[in-house]
Amino acid sequence: MKSNIPSFLLSKPQQHETGASGEASRTSFIDHGIERFAAFIRTTYTQWETADRDGLFQRLDARIKVLFLLFFIVIVSVKKTLMPEAAIGVFIFILAVLSRLSLIAFYGRVFFFGFIFGFLIALPSCLNIITKGEVVIPIVHLSKAYRFWIYQIPETIGITRQGIEGVAQLTLRVINSLSLSFLIIYTTRFSEIVRALKGLRVPDTFLMIITLSYKYIFIFAKIIEDIHLAKKSRIVEVDAAETRVWVAGRMASLLRKTRSRCEEVFNAMLARGFSGDVVLYTHGKMGTKDFMAGSLLFIAGLLFIIL
Repeated sequence: MKSNIPSFLLSKPQQHETGASGEASRTSFIDHGIERFAAFIRTTYTQWETADRDGLFQRLDARIKVLFLLFFIVIVSVKKTLMPEAAIGVFIFILAVLSRLSLIAFYGRVFFFGFIFGFLIALPSCLNIITKGEVVIPIVHLSKAYRFWIYQIPETIGITRQGIEGVAQLTLRVINSLSLSFLIIYTTRFSEIVRALKGLRVPDTFLMIITLSYKYIFIFAKIIEDIHLAKKSRIVEVDAAETRVWVAGRMASLLRKTRSRCEEVFNAMLARGFSGDVVLYTHGKMGTKDFMAGSLLFIAGLLFIIL
């Protein structure tokens, strides 16, 4: 009896390119990227789970934490030696431990972004072409020195001690800034941060922009994931060129949908009487523990300035 099952359901799925380990990759680059992006959005959106833990920073007033963030970001930016930056990093690590955060997840994200936006970006500056100084690791030896416009290419191109110190300084600065930001994000609900900014007289327009951006970035991220899954459920096989065309078309469609949704939301806000003022419930008075913790953090910041 002849089977009525379509041939594409009987054939085995084609495997993608084989990696170095000899195992075939079962997910395409787009699938993997969508999954990682969706996972990042979900973990960022569910930060209230760590904000509800019984830790040091979770028990503090949000205004204290926002002021702490601003104060220490300035300190991290103005320090120009490695020792204070390393000491600040150790101090933030202690605060993360006392706040009962998952150190593997916390510093995994910190070191990942610090490596990309700190180390890799600053790495070329360790060469004596950019940073003059004592060459400690020679790399290339030329027959003679060259001059190109305003740049002087020395006879020996290598890594300088001053360049290494500069790269380490910038990397530590980026890591400390990220650690401070993630520490506040992981220990404070987003609504509490907005209320703290409102209490610190931040303009209502800015608060409205960051609030709507925070809400709708997750909505449109979910739309991206749904569009991709809908395409996979309806198409059996498609070549790479057609996939690129489809991705470009969906990007344009999402941009149009984003602009349309922004206009609809704004018109709905106006229809409900929005006048430009963000009305929030104000924080109560800060307790004794908040003043004590704020004073200790302020003293610690002054010590880092003197260091």
